[in-house]
Amino acid sequence: MGAGKTTMIGELSDLLAAAGVAHAAIDIDALGSAHDPRDENDLAAIAYRNLAAVVRNYAAQGVTSFVMAGAIESASELARLRDAAGGGELVVCRLRAPVEVMEKRVRVREPGMWREKYVGRVAPLEEMLDKAAVEDFAVANDGCRPITEVAREILQRAGW
Repeated sequence: MGAGKTTMIGELSDLLAAAGVAHAAIDIDALGSAHDPRDENDLAAIAYRNLAAVVRNYAAQGVTSFVMAGAIESASELARLRDAAGGGELVVCRLRAPVEVMEKRVRVREPGMWREKYVGRVAPLEEMLDKAAVEDFAVANDGCRPITEVAREILQRAGW
């Protein structure tokens, strides 16, 4: 949280569009934005079912390359993502920033009633991501470089 995933997929998509590359940009968190008190423990399943449907719809249109944003907390979650995305090649980039920077971003982004809950999740999530180590590479997105420069580095390192 606060690393800049959602902002980055927008910039990545803009760069790819400017280069004429067919693709779709998908925010995985947005696909699972729901509240179901009957089954709060597996709302991620909804996101991945939705992702599978979205990928199928884009594929029917001929779009088979994707830029996705999401925090992948374990190898098993990466496997779920791979299955939902059609089983093709995945390149995982982890955006890195100091915890204090990410907390500040979340504090600004989340002005509502759950602000402190979300800010409090930043450091534990970083620890989970450190342990999971599912990324192919990491890129600094700490605000010291323009977003376009960071996005270009990601595309280059991902082989786009």
